[in-house]
Amino acid sequence: MFIELEPIFNCEGAEKEISYQFTPDGCDEIKSVDVKGKVFNRTGIVSLEVNAVYELDTLCDRCAAPVKRNEELAIAHFLVSELNDEDNDEYYLVEDMNLNLDELVREDILLSLPTKILCSEDCKGICPYCGTNLNEKQCDCRKPVDPRLEALKQFLD
Repeated sequence: MFIELEPIFNCEGAEKEISYQFTPDGCDEIKSVDVKGKVFNRTGIVSLEVNAVYELDTLCDRCAAPVKRNEELAIAHFLVSELNDEDNDEYYLVEDMNLNLDELVREDILLSLPTKILCSEDCKGICPYCGTNLNEKQCDCRKPVDPRLEALKQFLD
């Protein structure tokens, strides 16, 4: 969704409500995203405050079980039409007074995802030797002995 920001930048007190749904491109794990919020100008400062509700549909990083959950993310940015300092991360630059909200929301969602997505906090994963899901049953595998230490094992037996 593109938002024309020129009327908001030019009029103090202007406000635009946002409510729509989209599917992010190039991101198979994130299904439909519902975006609700507003962009507004208060005392010459243009702000974006939206709430994104989306469905995360992926696999657990430890046991590969399907993970489906609804997530919610509050997104807030200060919007500017020009920057004096290129390295400033506090402001979001909108050069042509058109904001591609889909891209901004998609980026914020991807940056907020955890590095590991687990089916549960106490997920045990899978056995590295036989592939058994350790959340479902315990396997009978024994860790193989390093061949360099085989002589020590025989000495201890």
